[in-house]
Parts: sequence; C-alpha cells; structure tokens
Amino acid sequence: MRRAMALAEQAEQEGEVPVGAVLVKDGHIIAEGWNQSIGQHDATAHAEIQTLRKAGQELENYRLLDTTLYVTLEPCPMCAGALLHSRVKRVVYGAPDLKAGAAGTVLNLFDSQASYHYAVIESGLLVDECRTQLQAFFKRRRKEIKAQRDLNTAAQEKR
Repeated sequence: MRRAMALAEQAEQEGEVPVGAVLVKDGHIIAEGWNQSIGQHDATAHAEIQTLRKAGQELENYRLLDTTLYVTLEPCPMCAGALLHSRVKRVVYGAPDLKAGAAGTVLNLFDSQASYHYAVIESGLLVDECRTQLQAFFKRRRKEIKAQRDLNTAAQEKR
C-alpha cells in the first residue's frame, strides 16, 4: 500500500486526484498505475484501470488470476467491474469512497448475485494515511479555487 500511496503522490503532482494502485502476483509487483483522467482526457484512466491495462500487457492475458490489487481509494463501479472482468482474486483498499465506493461503502458489486466472479475484499489498510492524503488534496484544491474566484471578482470590480 505504501507503493500505491507513492503513486498517488505522482498523480497529485500531475494535477490529478491522488489515487494509486499496485497489482501483485506471487509476491512481485507486476503493474502499477495512478489516476490520469485529467491529463489523458479519459474518464476511464483511473489508477485501477491503468494498472489492469499494464498487467494484461505484462502477462499477455486479460485474466489476472491469483493477483492482489492494492489501491488507496475504494474502487468506483467502473473499476469494480473491470476488476471482476479481469478476475483479480483480492482487492485491498485504504480509504472508503463515501460517494462512489463499489466495494461495500455505497454498493458492493463484488458481492452481487449478478457477478460471475467473486473477489476477496479487504478495506482499511493504512486508512488514516490514505484518507489524509485525499483530504489534503481536496482541501488545497478548494482553497485554490476560492483564491481564483476571489481574484476574478476583484478584477471584475476594477472594471
């Protein structure tokens, strides 16, 4: 999870929401990724999806059997679906996603009767650190947006 957090920092440095993911097989990292939706202009470029794409290329198979994904934020419905399709065996996440979490917080696609594959879900690994990383990002982002709004208002008043 610490490596995923370092990747989340990479995302933040690129102006992205700080989420990182690492896929492990037999004790070795086979792929990793971070959010790149803004920079790539691609709504699907979440950390989990980036990681799954790289892992598929690395293993030359879209089925990622007997793997574990570590991700700093609970997967959204899109990522949960991709994880199910790729047959990831275990998903370990840090912070819950109170708005879009699809691994038990808002809904649980992994436990749905519609699922054709089941993954073991573990939550809360380094939860405080993962949550703090995300909260600090959004706090800073809100402050930057407010400062820009204030600057725009001041400029309009001078006209």
